[in-house]
Amino acid sequence: MFRRTATSTKGRSFLHVIKLVSPFVMVVVLQATIAGFSLEVMSSVRAYVAGEAMWSRSQKNAVYFLNLYLHSGEPSQFTHYQASLAVPIGDEFARWALERDPVDVEAARVGFLQGSNHPDDVPGLIWLFRYFNRVSFLQEAIHEWAATDPMLLELSVFGEVIRSELAHGPIEDRDRLRLLSSRLSELNTQFTVHAKRFSTVLGEGSRAIKVTLTCINIVAAATLILLLIWHTRRLMLQRQAFEDALHAEKERLAWQASHDWLTGLSNRRAFEARLQNVLDTTAAGSLGLILLDLDQFKSVNDTCGHLAGDRLLCQVSRLLQQDRGPHDLVARLGGDEFGLILPQCSPSTTVDIAERLRRSLELFTFAWDDRCFAVTASIGVACIADGNTTLEDAMRRADAACYRAKEKGRNRVQVDNGRPDVVVVATRPREAVAARG
Repeated sequence: MFRRTATSTKGRSFLHVIKLVSPFVMVVVLQATIAGFSLEVMSSVRAYVAGEAMWSRSQKNAVYFLNLYLHSGEPSQFTHYQASLAVPIGDEFARWALERDPVDVEAARVGFLQGSNHPDDVPGLIWLFRYFNRVSFLQEAIHEWAATDPMLLELSVFGEVIRSELAHGPIEDRDRLRLLSSRLSELNTQFTVHAKRFSTVLGEGSRAIKVTLTCINIVAAATLILLLIWHTRRLMLQRQAFEDALHAEKERLAWQASHDWLTGLSNRRAFEARLQNVLDTTAAGSLGLILLDLDQFKSVNDTCGHLAGDRLLCQVSRLLQQDRGPHDLVARLGGDEFGLILPQCSPSTTVDIAERLRRSLELFTFAWDDRCFAVTASIGVACIADGNTTLEDAMRRADAACYRAKEKGRNRVQVDNGRPDVVVVATRPREAVAARG
């Protein structure tokens, strides 16, 4: 049972920790995802820029070597021309493979490799084309790229034409030679125009992507900071609420430790602590100590039950608290016994207060269901003027006076001030009423 409870507590603690850190984990994962996405996009765009440079250089080399072959007829020059032309043609094949439905990823990979792109860049080239070809800058760049297809075809055919003419020997016709050379120059110029546009568009797109992704990363970082602030504030508020609840619980427990749960009065422990404090701080003057015992409580309890007895105690408690001074203390010492501490109270005033309490109780009628009970009390008073009096002595004197009041017929005040024969007695004018008509 204990192990199961411990395991359950650990499980709840773990879930609580997960709940606390999950927002941060989510934002960090989001931030890492955005950062990874940004790097992948920028890397892929950079790969296209590098590929365009390789494409443009190879195209120019193809025109250059074909022009050399046109004038020299050297087969090695034609071989260089073919090798150079294979680079833009490979890129062209890769684009065609990506434009198919469905996409032929393997053919695109082979084409980009033929285009002399780095093998590590090929996946990024394919990914960017497949998923972002509708983005404006990339769409425009692809348009410029596709515009060179007819020129590549013409350059390829042009090379075959020149080779077929040179198969019969050098071209002797100067005009024909100038025409072919001029057309090669025109093709090179057209290639250059589209290559520059392609490069310009990619550059502008790259800068736009950089700004966009930077803003996204800034927003994500700001979100993380705000979440951190919010979560920290939430934790601080929870901690404050916990501390307030703990403080309230401590106060409640302290109150329970020093008060009677039924009447809300101070209990014996608090009463004795207060009495000791008053005795310690009272160097001069007089202290009034009153102990009060209800005379008919057992009768009410036995006749009507404990609920009626509790109700009587609560009503008597409220009656005892009436007209008390700010420094006076009323306590329930246990059962039907109550005590009052009256600091800086003269003996005559203490006795007068005790007599007023006796008369208030005598005039009080407790009703329960269809029955009424007259309530009286035996009251013992100790007037303490000696600062050396101990707690035990003060309580003993007041308790002895209360006991003598009971012995002498109840419903009276007995004063113990060093002269035990001084007694204030009130004759009871009425008896308990058995029932209400």
